[in-house]
Amino acid sequence: MTQMTILNVFVFLFGAVVGSFLNVCIYRIPRGESIVFPASHCPECGNKIRAFDNIPIISYLLLRGKCRTCGTRISWQYPLVEMLSALLTLALFLKFHLSPTFFVLFLFCMALVVITFIDLEHQIIPDSISLPGIVVGFASSFFLPWHGWLNSLIGIVAGGGSLLLVAYGYQLLTKKEGMGGGDIKLLAMMGAFLGWRAIPFIIFTSSLFGSVVGLSLMAIRKKDSQLPIPFGPFLAFGAILFIFYGRQLIEWYLAFGGSVRG
Repeated sequence: MTQMTILNVFVFLFGAVVGSFLNVCIYRIPRGESIVFPASHCPECGNKIRAFDNIPIISYLLLRGKCRTCGTRISWQYPLVEMLSALLTLALFLKFHLSPTFFVLFLFCMALVVITFIDLEHQIIPDSISLPGIVVGFASSFFLPWHGWLNSLIGIVAGGGSLLLVAYGYQLLTKKEGMGGGDIKLLAMMGAFLGWRAIPFIIFTSSLFGSVVGLSLMAIRKKDSQLPIPFGPFLAFGAILFIFYGRQLIEWYLAFGGSVRG
């Protein structure tokens, strides 16, 4: 096994361990509980989870998805979050190596994982993540040579402002609230971390995939247009897609558009 392979394995395992902590955040933040105390425990029987039952991914498989003490079913979300965090961490490392960009985008992507699963279950995006995220994203722009503070500042205004205009426009036309303030703050956070150039890409891709999924779900469930679908996960998907493939997709689109017009 080469030194690089060993390092990749270590990064993957580190991401899985972080994912275990993210599960704590996903469960406790919407309930207003501390993410530090008490120690990890079964929410059903209250027994503390022992160290050998808290190994990311592996413990879930060994326990067959059940609490060792009371036998309550453990949600599939736990190993999924751990695996997703591990894969994201490894992908960021392979693309950016151990650079300042890696550490900044690692924090950003882990925050997006927490936001995604909270929004899926509770239809909320916690201010305790998005608002500090705006500050951290802007502060990090002073240390990233490709970014720049002005790019970040414009990204905050463009991200939050664009969705705010959409929300007001929808409310004026339909007399109903179609987008929560959490989405607006989330896109402002994305602008802080990724800059203003990422905002059109994120809005387009998240709207495209959100529409496809929303229409598919309504067709399957035979519901009307009032079916609530959280938009945060689609924004998160668009942001992560931009990090890894944004430039290539934009260049492909411009080249394709040019060839069609030609």
